[in-house]
Amino acid sequence: MGALKSPPGPNCVHLCVDMQRLFSVNGPWPAPWMQRVLPAVERLVAHCPERTVFTRFIPPPRPEDACGMWRAYYAKWSNVTREAMDLSLLRLMPELERFAPPAPVIDKPVYSGFATGALHAYLQGKGIDTLIVTGSETDVCVLSTVLGAVDHGYRIIIVKDGLCSSSDEAHDASLKLYARRFQTQIELADAAEVRDVWRP
Repeated sequence: MGALKSPPGPNCVHLCVDMQRLFSVNGPWPAPWMQRVLPAVERLVAHCPERTVFTRFIPPPRPEDACGMWRAYYAKWSNVTREAMDLSLLRLMPELERFAPPAPVIDKPVYSGFATGALHAYLQGKGIDTLIVTGSETDVCVLSTVLGAVDHGYRIIIVKDGLCSSSDEAHDASLKLYARRFQTQIELADAAEVRDVWRP
């Protein structure tokens, strides 16, 4: 079984966080590893696309449309607001976009997929209790989403070779954080191991 305590049960989905063109090597916020991890993510999505959920990070139209410190953030990144940017960058990576539908896409304005309540409501409506997590970036949107999932009580399986970041150091530190501080709630495994035991 390796790192997994048990196979994912019937109430499990693959949650793929923010694998968008926005974070590709051609985007304004490049995560250089994305192209390297895409094949593993794509194979996991293809394993059961109808049991996959995608999230997308959606910036505001203008910096002044954001709240609190997000205004300062988008004052710095004004080129990554919807009035200024190429909106096609908000789309999923081409390798993944073909799976949606059947996979639903849930948009969010901040790092955490759980911030708006829409993702949690969708998962609860489907009776989901376990999340297999891939995505971008390990130390920002994935981290924030995973901690939200912990708070909601989900079993979480982090796919180590299905994550990417723009910072090697922060990526490694995040994996250590998941493994050492959340051993009861978070498990780490490779994509191949997950595919071998996940029978949706």
